[in-house]
Order: sequence, then structure tokens, then C-alpha cells
Amino acid sequence: MSVATAIAIYFLIWWIVLFAVLPWGVRSQAEGGEVIPGTDPGAPARHRLWSKLGWTTLVATVLFGILYAVYDRGLIPYEFLSRIAGPPR
Repeated sequence: MSVATAIAIYFLIWWIVLFAVLPWGVRSQAEGGEVIPGTDPGAPARHRLWSKLGWTTLVATVLFGILYAVYDRGLIPYEFLSRIAGPPR
């Protein structure tokens, strides 16, 4: 696997994981009991974006490492992937 391919795959995994991590620990302003006038009561009270980006990077790195190890050691044969990814017969 080339470096450019590995970076592209890592970026895709990171982006997908980001959308899975974004809702973690979100409390709305209504749940917190302090709604700022002019905002939606369902808006997050604190978004904690840097924490979520850190968790995203950690989870994506672990997933990429596992997938790279599976690819590098040939644990899933290419023929099997071609068979399940191809058109139905």
C-alpha cells in the first residue's frame, strides 16, 4: 500500500468516526437548565470540540491499525473480497 493510499484511507476512516463521535456526551441547553435567549433549546450547552477531535483521532488510529494489520498479513484473501464485492451471480 502506498503512503498516499494509506493517508486517504486513514482520512476516510477518521471522517466516518468523527460523525460517530460527535453525539458523545452532548447535553442540550434545555437539559442543562440554562437556555441562552435567541438560541434553540436543543443546541448543545458545551460542544467540547477539541475533546471530540482527540477521541476521533484515537479511535480512527486504532481502527486503521487493525485494518492495516489485516491487510498487511493477508488475513482476508483478495479472492474473498472480490467475491463479496462483485455483482451477484
